[in-house]
Amino acid sequence: MSDLALPFSAAGLEQVLSPQRIRVQAAKLYDFCKSGEGHFAVHDEKLPEVVDYVQSIIQQRHPDGKIPYHSRQGHFQVGGVDRLARLNAALKGLDRLEKVRSKLDLMFASVLLDAGAGAQWQFLEAETGRLVSRSEGLAVASLDMFLKGAFSSEPQTKWQADGGGLLHLTKERISEGFQVSVGNPLVGLAGRLNLMHALGHVVEENKEVFGGFYARPGHLLDHLMKRFPNKQLPADELLKTLLKALSPIWPDRVSLGTVNLGDVWHHPCLGEADSWESLQPLHKLTQWLTYSLLEPLEEAGFQIVRLNELTGLSEYRNGGLLLDTGLISLRNREWLEETHRASSPLVVEWRALTVFYLDRIHQGLCQLQGQTPEQFPLVRALEGGTWWAGRKLASDRRPGGVPPIKVSSDGTVF
Repeated sequence: MSDLALPFSAAGLEQVLSPQRIRVQAAKLYDFCKSGEGHFAVHDEKLPEVVDYVQSIIQQRHPDGKIPYHSRQGHFQVGGVDRLARLNAALKGLDRLEKVRSKLDLMFASVLLDAGAGAQWQFLEAETGRLVSRSEGLAVASLDMFLKGAFSSEPQTKWQADGGGLLHLTKERISEGFQVSVGNPLVGLAGRLNLMHALGHVVEENKEVFGGFYARPGHLLDHLMKRFPNKQLPADELLKTLLKALSPIWPDRVSLGTVNLGDVWHHPCLGEADSWESLQPLHKLTQWLTYSLLEPLEEAGFQIVRLNELTGLSEYRNGGLLLDTGLISLRNREWLEETHRASSPLVVEWRALTVFYLDRIHQGLCQLQGQTPEQFPLVRALEGGTWWAGRKLASDRRPGGVPPIKVSSDGTVF
């Protein structure tokens, strides 16, 4: 049963599933905070120095100006180790489109396992002897599981994720894959396992998007090839396809009729709780998945258009950048000592402000670089850029680089 069940509205559903609505509602919450009524004070006068700081990070990390997409694929390269070479070597015998299907399978599983790991968890990579943690650690661990066939039901075709393999993933197998122990706890383990099982059900049941001899996430490629035969793929259409297909996998929070909305939250300043107009959509994990599918889809010959329709990702690295630079501040510092639910107005405001200011930072970066938003899209500003700046500030200011605000996680939001 959903925490908030609203009457079905076809128009409302289309709005809530659109990235445009994320921005519209985020701007309202920005105005709410700017008026002095929210949990945060905003300090727009600091925006130029934040843009300068992010630009300095970009120059340090990418002096040649060649910035990849912000995607899961980048996390596989943590520590300068080319783990994509290991993946490509495993897929060497497959034809081009089957390689892409396998990479899509991997991205679905890896991204949906990517919510915050917690400050204590680490993964020891056997091949390199390296200890990796947080999002990159989850990436390396999930890649290792994928290459060992953890998500496949077929021993002879282990480099895939299919409905049967996902549905039969056990707590013991996922704990082993992530090296979970009493001394190495992983936040939200049960939530991650539930997501994998839910993905398995969706893949098995949604034949239109994921059908095939083996129902698997990678068959999204075949669906897109039928829908967009000219290979011009609008990023916002890819997002909407994923939002609709993956709707059943999320925990029950807010629903329109029987449609589960996922990463969508009520905020009192936006309206009454019985109206879809009071909702702030964010869709962080699904947008992260969308960004992470772009490179494999380009390998299949797609050209991605309308990239800037997607928003910045409202997670704690980008959100931490705003707080740690003083661009926003909590009106009551005692709230820093409390742990907040993802559904709380404070967290909804923080995440909405993150989306709002990432657009402003992106605009500032384009002006500094003398490029148009099309030449330097938001997805590259995130990778260049804001995510790494947020991480560096967190590492400099707090032991373990923990987020500035404590948020209780079930493994499906951050």
